[in-house]
Amino acid sequence: MSTETLRSGQVAEAAGVNVQTLRYYERRGLLPEPERSSGGHRLYGGEAVTVLRVIKAAQRLGFTLEEVAELLETGRHRHGRPVAGLQERAAAKLAEVDAKIADLSTIRTALAAAVEAGCDDLTVCASSACCPIPFTDLAEENRHAGPCC
Repeated sequence: MSTETLRSGQVAEAAGVNVQTLRYYERRGLLPEPERSSGGHRLYGGEAVTVLRVIKAAQRLGFTLEEVAELLETGRHRHGRPVAGLQERAAAKLAEVDAKIADLSTIRTALAAAVEAGCDDLTVCASSACCPIPFTDLAEENRHAGPCC
């Protein structure tokens, strides 16, 4: 472990976050409470930069801060015991992402159909039998056989 110590601003800059984010992560328990200098300044080891970068990378992959905290805690206390770590959680997150992609694909298809059909008025379109937007089922009674949108 490095004996290098860094102050809050140095850690934040090296990790690409602001000092308020650094302190927030401390309060959330994502980062351990740093040591203090005789003048009261927070002093971090170089590993704090790595932890911050890991947190930000995990967030970009879709993990919530709570999930990141659990992963960090798991890693700190694993000691050879079988616990749900990154593999299991990454697989679960991958399933969530796949479900979101499927939902977004369905939304994209409906929106592309609405653009192609020239839909310009939600109320008129909703009451049209040929409206491609899925809410047309809600307007079942109002459907008519006129031109689309």
